[in-house]
Amino acid sequence: MSIRPDTQTLITALSQARLSGQPLRAADWVSAVHSEADAYAVQDGVAAALGWAKGSLVRHWKSGGATRSGPFSHAPLDPAAINPASKTWPLLGVEAEVALRLGRDVSPEAARAMESETAGDWVDAMAVAVELVASRWTEGLAAPELLRMADHQSNAGLMLGIWQPYAARDWSAQTCQVKVGSQTPVTRTGSHSLNDPAWLLPAWLQHLTRHGTTVAAGTVVTTGSWVGCLPIQPDDRVSVDFAGLGNLTVRL
Repeated sequence: MSIRPDTQTLITALSQARLSGQPLRAADWVSAVHSEADAYAVQDGVAAALGWAKGSLVRHWKSGGATRSGPFSHAPLDPAAINPASKTWPLLGVEAEVALRLGRDVSPEAARAMESETAGDWVDAMAVAVELVASRWTEGLAAPELLRMADHQSNAGLMLGIWQPYAARDWSAQTCQVKVGSQTPVTRTGSHSLNDPAWLLPAWLQHLTRHGTTVAAGTVVTTGSWVGCLPIQPDDRVSVDFAGLGNLTVRL
């Protein structure tokens, strides 16, 4: 797929921004991303420029959608930002999520044939996760949607809890509680936008295999927030508890 010169220039600029820690002004780059295809080209280009892939594909991803009918969005994650020892960007917030790990390789043919109702058959483990939210745009989360997508959906890192065997659950009854610093704890039940985190696997895997690449067993995807994006202050302690699934506490 050919990439327009202005999109390629944005790939270079965002790569440099990640290395320097200096954000870009979104208003200067609106014309570089005209479509989701452009945004995904920027994602892939930055990941390639910074050497994120160990093999043919990045091993950690985020994916999500507001409803089961979509649309869904996806982004590769910086491997250096998985359980990072320290944060490299000022955080805008945190999200409580459930991460899933593939137990088998998924070919393009298998991805096309996969159905959401049985997609969990391809998963071998799950874990409580905390997504760190930041932006390479000075406008932060107020930047245009396509530019936020190009910026790997505003991901700044992913904290993962202990992996445990995957098993079907009544996700509609799943309770999640999050406490950030001195803020009042936030508790939600059955609040995942797709009801079942595994519902998005076909859309995610079809995205990853769209150029003919097989997705390796062990690839991880975090599957969307249960409580929205909660604001955070420097050095806040974040505690996430999914009843019956596990908990995770981090200090940022």
